Amino acid sequence: MSSPQYFIGLMSGTSLDGVDGVLARITPQGQLAVQAHAFAAFDAPFKAELMALNQSGADELHRSALAGNQIARHYAQVVHALLASSGLQAQDIAALGAHGQTVRHRPLEFDGNAALERAPVGYTLQLINPSLLAELTDIDVVADFRNRDLAAGGQGAPLVPAFHQGVFGNTASCVAVLNIGGISNLSVIRPDGSVLGWDCGPGNALMDHWCTTHTGAPYDDNGAWSATGRVIPDLLTTLMAEAFLQRSPPKSTGRDLFNPSWLQARLPSYTLQPQDVQATLTEFTAMACAHDVQRHAPEARELIVCGGGALNGQLMQRLGHHSPGVQVLSSELRGLPPLQVEAAAFAWLAAKTLRRETSSLPSVTGAQGARVLGAIYPR
Repeated sequence: MSSPQYFIGLMSGTSLDGVDGVLARITPQGQLAVQAHAFAAFDAPFKAELMALNQSGADELHRSALAGNQIARHYAQVVHALLASSGLQAQDIAALGAHGQTVRHRPLEFDGNAALERAPVGYTLQLINPSLLAELTDIDVVADFRNRDLAAGGQGAPLVPAFHQGVFGNTASCVAVLNIGGISNLSVIRPDGSVLGWDCGPGNALMDHWCTTHTGAPYDDNGAWSATGRVIPDLLTTLMAEAFLQRSPPKSTGRDLFNPSWLQARLPSYTLQPQDVQATLTEFTAMACAHDVQRHAPEARELIVCGGGALNGQLMQRLGHHSPGVQVLSSELRGLPPLQVEAAAFAWLAAKTLRRETSSLPSVTGAQGARVLGAIYPR
């Protein structure tokens, strides 16, 4: 690849709201410029099915296979919208990077054997039918980005810190990048080129669940509902006591941990006002993220926020409150709108795969070394 090429990145995250896609022009040096952005929402029944597949259930292999087909169709819809808005054709696109929908993430668990000195690998599962997606789009598909890192002894997540370094890093100061999707992940980029990254706790998953349950709305728009409530101190203390938050990186998680059952088990027995719980969940999310910045990147003076959480004004305000001396700002002010960052990352990762370049960071995932990520499904 000696000249810039076009790539498409497709991401459906743990928020389960739908598919974000970007069409980007990427240079051989990895510099990226987004040309178009599109989104396709999941309808309520499909979102409910994906939520259900996060837990064991009847006929789940059959249901997962069908959901993977449906994810491919949603992704293809976004691809066609991107091509239409950009004026490009399928043959103009070098490849598309398709993350898939994570329904289980259990790295480094279950299948070890101490007697044989065999470490557990565990598994991570992203629903997607890449072959169907290649058929529907007539574009080479790169998918299955996480499993090679697991095979090398890593967490398989997060995968975006290397991209964050390329887009947001600078040589003058330490920068922290916080992606708030369903789960929050943090990247710490230092001037010497070193990068750390890990999942720091819940993002929108618990807030969205509570909001939908008690208001019918899919999310708390701009945090307006949580702003009407009061933080419940003893509930906040209970939430912040979660052992995962105390663990040191590398670490990753998902709805396997931070799910409605986890929250229900921690609610006190006395009657609560729903808006007060929402305020507490917002405070919990902000505190968990801010505390990780303070603990692992005390020198950072800028916290760049992306993902859907960056559009929640109340959450951003609470992040700022818990981050004294740190400028908390949207990624849009650094050149990439919040809802485009992760999709752009998978366009970038697809370009790395086609060039057979490593894109995982052992300092982030804990793997034995950097690896070329992804499997290619030719059109």
